[in-house]
Amino acid sequence: MTSPSHSYNHLFDPTSRGHKHAKRHYYKTTKNRAEDFNTDWTPFRVAEKKYKAHFPPPDLSDVLDLALLDPSRSAEIERGGWKGRTDTVNIKEISLQNVPTTKKSRAFTVANIHGLVILPSFVSDESQRNLIRWSLLNHARHPNETNLDTHYILPSSGLWSTYLHSPETTIQPRASLPSTISTSSDSSSPRHLISNTPASPATFSLLRGAPRPPPMPSVHAQPLSAKQLLPRLRWANIGWSYHWGTKQYDFASEVQPIGEPFRNVCTEVVRSICWYDVFGRAGAGPLDDWGEGNANWQAWNETYEPDAGIVNFYQTKDTLMGHVDHSELCATSPLVSISLGNAAIFLIGGLTRDVTPIPILLRSGDVVVMSGPTCRRAYHGVPRILEETLPLYLEEDVDADRGMWAPYARYMRTTRINVNMRQVFPKGFDPCLVHT
Repeated sequence: MTSPSHSYNHLFDPTSRGHKHAKRHYYKTTKNRAEDFNTDWTPFRVAEKKYKAHFPPPDLSDVLDLALLDPSRSAEIERGGWKGRTDTVNIKEISLQNVPTTKKSRAFTVANIHGLVILPSFVSDESQRNLIRWSLLNHARHPNETNLDTHYILPSSGLWSTYLHSPETTIQPRASLPSTISTSSDSSSPRHLISNTPASPATFSLLRGAPRPPPMPSVHAQPLSAKQLLPRLRWANIGWSYHWGTKQYDFASEVQPIGEPFRNVCTEVVRSICWYDVFGRAGAGPLDDWGEGNANWQAWNETYEPDAGIVNFYQTKDTLMGHVDHSELCATSPLVSISLGNAAIFLIGGLTRDVTPIPILLRSGDVVVMSGPTCRRAYHGVPRILEETLPLYLEEDVDADRGMWAPYARYMRTTRINVNMRQVFPKGFDPCLVHT
């Protein structure tokens, strides 16, 4: 990897204070590990640890970086410093349709992962700003559930609105748990992976009737100002309510309307892709792999209708552990993922953690689409947000904003927002006709 032009010089200069500090921290956190501590790691876990490390800085020479194919992004790339390569895996450019000629758009597939489509710089600068505004101001508030609702009594106008108008406003925690309830789960006990049977139309009646225990508020939550609480915002549900405790949708809860800015971008993405180039030329695969009612990729341009999703709010030290999406009954339709803000390393592998994942550098405005039975069931995760990679057009104010963008720019300097949308039910499946 070429040394960054500005942000990360301190990590590559052995004489700098930043390099020495990172080195001390690295040895402090690893001195008690056995020499062969990583011998039992799966290939996916090895990749996670590699890119998560802050010292020594990870080498990105095996990371796919499609922004390098676009000369207009050279200033953005040099400013952020981190660079991958364009030849790390076998990629193929595919056709786009129904895209205005004025729009700068390309699409690529990856030979190793059938159904993965990458659209670098698909979302325009202006649309990125609009999506960031919508995510913070309009979406991350009642009635859409966020990770903070369990632990804090959030204002009805939303946390972001409160932060804009009165950042020192105190947000009160919810009532403490009864003293008779054990709080051991609130400690630093090891995290346990949840392994659910994949959802399907055949199991929907059981899923709909399964109990969803309400999450319990933390007994350690303290009153915080809106300014202090904002960096703790991590996610907000879209559409159908996703129950994080069971890693399944709560179909007993009311489904919320999906914001038009989210819906419009996602449907534009799906309808822009020539799906014959993705599945037709190489074959869609055995119908048994697609599942009941799912092998309809030929009609996605007309039938795709997102009805659920998550807006993730990553801070620069956050990660997303490798996982597989098992919750949607429609197990093959496109999952559209939009990157906004700081860049990130995205890993996508195979059906088990024993498959070595492909690392992809995603920058602001890039879109990833996971589709088909292989890709939708592939392990994927985000081990690293690359600090100080916010594009200049998201930092600078514009005359039309009259300074109104400034608070968004301050927040986004340490943030990556990821909007991902899914289609829970196969086309033609009516959940109201299924009896428990």
